[in-house]
Amino acid sequence: MMSNEDKQVKDKLLAELEQRREKIKGMGGRERVEMQQKKGKLTARERIDTLLDKGTFREIGMFAKSRGAASYGEVPADAVITGYGEIDGRKVYVFSQDFTSMGGTLSEIHSQKICRVIDSAMKAGCPIIALNDSGGARIQDGVDALSGYGQIFRRNTLASGAIPQICAILGPTAGGAVYSPALMDFTFMIKGISHAFITGPRVVKTAMGQEVNEEELGGAVVVQKKAGVACRSEDSEVECFQSMRELLSYLPSSNREKPKRVDWGDAPDRRDTSLFDIVPSNPSKPYDMHKIIEGVFDRRKEGKKNYFELFPIFATNIITCFSRLNGWSVGIIANQPWSKAGCLDIDACDKASRFIRFCDAFSIPIINLVDVPGYLPGTDQEWGGIIRHGAKMLYAYSEATVPKLTVTIRKAYGGSYLGMCSKDLGADAVFCWPSTELAVMGAEGAAPIIFRKELEKADDPEKLLQEKIKEYREEFANPYKAAEHLHIDDVIDPAETRPRLIEALEMATNKVEERPSKKHGIIPT
Repeated sequence: MMSNEDKQVKDKLLAELEQRREKIKGMGGRERVEMQQKKGKLTARERIDTLLDKGTFREIGMFAKSRGAASYGEVPADAVITGYGEIDGRKVYVFSQDFTSMGGTLSEIHSQKICRVIDSAMKAGCPIIALNDSGGARIQDGVDALSGYGQIFRRNTLASGAIPQICAILGPTAGGAVYSPALMDFTFMIKGISHAFITGPRVVKTAMGQEVNEEELGGAVVVQKKAGVACRSEDSEVECFQSMRELLSYLPSSNREKPKRVDWGDAPDRRDTSLFDIVPSNPSKPYDMHKIIEGVFDRRKEGKKNYFELFPIFATNIITCFSRLNGWSVGIIANQPWSKAGCLDIDACDKASRFIRFCDAFSIPIINLVDVPGYLPGTDQEWGGIIRHGAKMLYAYSEATVPKLTVTIRKAYGGSYLGMCSKDLGADAVFCWPSTELAVMGAEGAAPIIFRKELEKADDPEKLLQEKIKEYREEFANPYKAAEHLHIDDVIDPAETRPRLIEALEMATNKVEERPSKKHGIIPT
């Protein structure tokens, strides 16, 4: 039996432990916490509690302290909370920078805490989630802080393709601090509170003479819409965390497993006779490809959107999103006729190629919905490098070994026919609607070339041209010519798109596709 003296000693030790914990949980103190809240921002600890399943978070490294603390005072948890918890019952590792404690600046120990949770996530095969809110490197730590960033970047790179890496920028992120989010798979930002840039407004003004504020330079909408760095810009932190949780539902915990199958209750043999009505017969008229996605993929009973879109306001001429097909998580790449007629351009190719490679790394099948007139013409595209950017997409599709299924809705001309994953780039199944036009170029461009001599001799060349355009479209651009030479597997009734895709996916699910032995390929830059 424990003596009174022993009990008093142990009670004192436990009381001291609790006192130390409570002090650290107070972060930068009441005044700084209130300042954070007045800006409409959650604290680092509130963010973790909001993101994770209630009561599942376990902190690691709470008592960590920077070696420089003697000169500038103690910083609770060294300005970053690290640990693990659960999202929908699945284990994840997380770190959350604490802006109330010395501006969330990164020191040597701060970076070591982050590195250790990334290392642990890699060993355990769990996603890593970063909640960034930091003033950058801690100046007092000098090169030790810069070294810390380098160690994080290296781990982000080693973790790439092994575990999902998801980041939320929830405050300022500048200079070298922006590169860890850029090396991760998905970056979220919040309108009004998130900022990301290499050099801030003051440096821009000094170096370039340009007047620009933080929001114009690196606000959430700008960083997604213009820069294509953030995959989504949300209205609030709570909305952001809900989106992060939804994104994770489509992903496996690591490349060691396949994504979880989830039944939303939609029948695999469901036909949709309204699909064909969505697409205008005139190949020049636009329509919203989202409606095709809503009709083909698994519908949700509660009426929620049945897809999770990434980069919805960047490169809007192509759609990249996750959805489900008979319960299986799938990545969708679709041309969007509402934007630039669905042409492929520099940004669209970058957006799609990165998504292809992510899906391939994590065993997520890729479904391609095609309605593409070609690559966007013009000097801006040519001088900007559409050749090398377009090559990224060809490389990504050719490299990918996951099931790849392609459905051409209305048209696919020239190189863009190949660029949207034809049989030649390794598609496992290719279907066409009867409305499809497949050709080296559109009828309007091809007819004047093919029938040039006849048109030169005609009494009414314009009338003859229209007849030849119609003749070319009917005789040469239809899907049956491609089917004759096995470039497509079948011409299908649009109403049958869903069941045919499900059958093809099940056929390709366990396929094995070998690649030449090598260290790695060299993707076009």
